[in-house]
Parts: sequence; C-alpha cells; structure tokens
Amino acid sequence: MTIVAFQGEHGAYSEEAVRQHFGPAVDTMPCHAFEHIFEAVEHGKADLGAVPVENSTAGSINKAFDLLLEHDLRVHGEILLRVRHCLLTISGNAAKIKEVRSHPQALAQCETYLNRQGYTAVTWYDTAGSAKDLAAKPEEGVACIASRLSAETYGLEIVETGIEDIQHNYTRFFVVGKGEAERASWPPSALSKTSLVFAVPNTPGSLYGALEEFARRKINLTKIESRPRRNRPWQYVFYVDFDGHWQDKEAGDALVYLLNRAAFVKLLGSYPAAPPMENGSTQAQAQLLQI
Repeated sequence: MTIVAFQGEHGAYSEEAVRQHFGPAVDTMPCHAFEHIFEAVEHGKADLGAVPVENSTAGSINKAFDLLLEHDLRVHGEILLRVRHCLLTISGNAAKIKEVRSHPQALAQCETYLNRQGYTAVTWYDTAGSAKDLAAKPEEGVACIASRLSAETYGLEIVETGIEDIQHNYTRFFVVGKGEAERASWPPSALSKTSLVFAVPNTPGSLYGALEEFARRKINLTKIESRPRRNRPWQYVFYVDFDGHWQDKEAGDALVYLLNRAAFVKLLGSYPAAPPMENGSTQAQAQLLQI
C-alpha cells in the first residue's frame, strides 16, 4: 500500500486531499512540519508526500516553494481540494456554543460567520488538532472549525457545514516523490503540466528574454511568481507553471532556450494536471471569483 506523508494531525485538510486523490487504498503519515514531509520521502519512510502550495484566497505558501527548491524531490501530481469548513462539537448542539477554536487561517476564513453568531475565536495550532483536543477533553460551550474528515476521525458532531466566508475556497497541493513521474501511468485523459524555478541576470529585458520562446511557441504559462533568493539580498528566483510536458518537442525547445539565458534552472517536474473543479472552471478563474 502506498504511504503518503502530509502535514498536520489525522483529519487535516491535507489528509482529506490525499484521500481524495488516492482513494481508500492509501496509508497516510502525519508530519509535524513541511520539512518532515520531504525528509520522510527522502529517507524512504513514505513513498510520496502531499504539500499545500497555494490557496485561492490566501495565495502561495512560501515555505513550500522554498522547500521545493532546497530538496531533490520531483512533483508527481497536483490536487485541488475544495475547502469546506465545518463547525464541530461534542453533542451537535449549537445553543450553548460560546468559544470556537481553530487554526488562525481557518478562523480568518470564517470571520463573518463567527461575528454573526457572536462566538469568541480562540487560536489553535492546527484545525484537526483542535478537533482532536476537543474530543480528548470535552468542554461545554466549546466548538472547533475543522474538516468533515476530522469529525469522522474523532467522533465529533457537525453543527454546520460550509461556514467559510468565501465559498470558492480551494487549496492546491503538490504530490512530491523521488525521480520523475512515470507518464505511462497517468490517466488517459490527463493533461500535462510542468513546474520549474529559474533565475536570470539582473539586466534589462532578461526576464522577457528568458520567457519569450514560450510565447512564440504558444505555450501557456499558468503561473509565474517571484521569490527572494536566500543569502542574496534583492535577487529573485521565478517559479513558473506551464501547460505541457518537458519531453514534448515545443516545451523541450523552449526549455533549451531558457537554459541558455538563465543563471540557473531547476525542473521541479512534469505531472498530470488536476481534473477540472466542480464548476468546470480553472484555478485562475476560481481566483478571479475572489476579486
């Protein structure tokens, strides 16, 4: 059975994403920090890892992208998870709720609901952790915000589902592993996507010059984002996603062109793109819905 490492307690949204992607025939390994996911895969304790890299409302998760640059793992796939926050209690009775616990990001994403109900928000180290701790030590008048999987895992009752302020709330995950993802094992209908990171000299037009071949070959860039280079103040690296596989002729030629103009290039991997979201829109369209 495939072992997939994720960050958080059992019942975390990351574990929910893993089970959505791999189905029931998967063994999950909780990790305390993102670094531990990469270490678990590198040391053979897990076959793969699931790392959140981007949220449609909060943007990129910088720590995850830094680790992709630092470690020698490849992206094997992506997952798009619709985040549905649930209000959980021991009894399922909302009448006595006064305090709601959860991770600060989850509390922020449910701020309108919490204010409308008059609940006091209390920060906790983890969404699933708030459910685990409440189940271990029940307290009257206390609820938590976590996933449906957390309710199932810890035997809590769901008072209300979908309490997040923005309903189109998605988190994108990378599935990381050793070596290159085997294209032959992809679903027949899967489209290819490639992720890479590069740096260019600090000269006029260098970024345009590095990427112009993608435009000339009509290769769609679905993401480009800059990040500061560690130990090099005011220098930046660029993370890019594009449609296609690095082994495709057009993409391969564009990458050769990039290699000749960039200070360095690291290919993070080509992988099967996540299926379309529930409403059939793309991730970019989901982000536009927030504007």
